[in-house]
Amino acid sequence: MKFTIKMWRQEGPEIPGSFVEYSIDNVLPEMSFLEMLDNLNEEIIGRGEEPVAFDSDCREGICGMCGLVINGMAHGPKRACTTCELRMREFPDGAVITVEPFRAKGFPVIKDLVVDRGAFDRIIAAGGYVSVNTGSAPDGNAIPISKDIAEKAMDAAACIGCGACVAACPNASASLFTSAKISQLALLPQGHAERKQRALRMVEQMDREVFGNCSNHAECEAACPKSISIDNIARMRREYMKAMR
Repeated sequence: MKFTIKMWRQEGPEIPGSFVEYSIDNVLPEMSFLEMLDNLNEEIIGRGEEPVAFDSDCREGICGMCGLVINGMAHGPKRACTTCELRMREFPDGAVITVEPFRAKGFPVIKDLVVDRGAFDRIIAAGGYVSVNTGSAPDGNAIPISKDIAEKAMDAAACIGCGACVAACPNASASLFTSAKISQLALLPQGHAERKQRALRMVEQMDREVFGNCSNHAECEAACPKSISIDNIARMRREYMKAMR
């Protein structure tokens, strides 16, 4: 397979960027998108040029590092899939593929396709944890939790913090990420002791990080590689309003 890659190149945060075209062939259909970028970088380095900077780590769809906007879609055209799990067979042979970083004020570009997602870390640090002493790990059946509640908490906890929700949202809102982290603790008994201060602190930190407001477009849910439901945003709003009383 052969592709033309329109790649966003930007040397640094304060330096204007632009798209640069590259051609690559001998791409196998079963290659992941990041493997294709690795091969492209080998060719670029072989020409004595600076390779394209992009984030990756586990390459198994669980770390959230590999966020790219591919043909205008966060993580690419396949639903419920991270960039590292995206295979080149999803693109027709000879296609022109546009690759750019997540674009949001809260995610400033560091270099090329790498953005600073430290804002998510600061939102978690504001309250996304249980600090009270809940003792050692109890027996699995010691605290009765209904199957429905347990499943909702686990679904929210599946969020990998990749930032696709921000990149897909027309307002660059971080509501889906923040609500997932609030929900996974608010639903379980261990998180109830701090649920009010958690909601207040995390929502206020989200606002300080210059993310936009949620206007229920639901693009975040569509782009999320873990299919996190926007029901969590409604839960976050309820938690916040209760904490304000």
